[in-house]
Amino acid sequence: MDRRALLKLSLLGIGGAVTPAIVSAKSKLATPITGNLYYTKENPGRWSKKVGGHFPTVKQLADGKIKVITSHAMNGYQHYIVKHIILDKDYQFITEHMFDPSTEKVPISTFDLGSYRGQIHVLSVCNKHDTWMNSVSV
Repeated sequence: MDRRALLKLSLLGIGGAVTPAIVSAKSKLATPITGNLYYTKENPGRWSKKVGGHFPTVKQLADGKIKVITSHAMNGYQHYIVKHIILDKDYQFITEHMFDPSTEKVPISTFDLGSYRGQIHVLSVCNKHDTWMNSVSV
């Protein structure tokens, strides 16, 4: 199974249908993936001291586009934000922007979501400190 399918199934809680005894038990398998597979401001997991430089912020622009900003240095390929990803309310892929740290000095991206309105999930991926998610309505 590929990562996207696994993430989608985990977020939807479908894994419990296959192994109800394990899911109902208080085991390590039953813990939420937030803070383990991806991180949020509220659940930074092992990266609690890294929230400020990794959590993506979203600004709605006057023209309907959104701007995603991650307050993170771009130190060449040693330590940088790899990409921003936009998912819809159902965690379906909408678009992404991949960064080239040799030419892009700040991890800021702008997206035109067309007619899409509703909740989006914005991911910021760091090459050393994993994936961070913010959810907002547009």
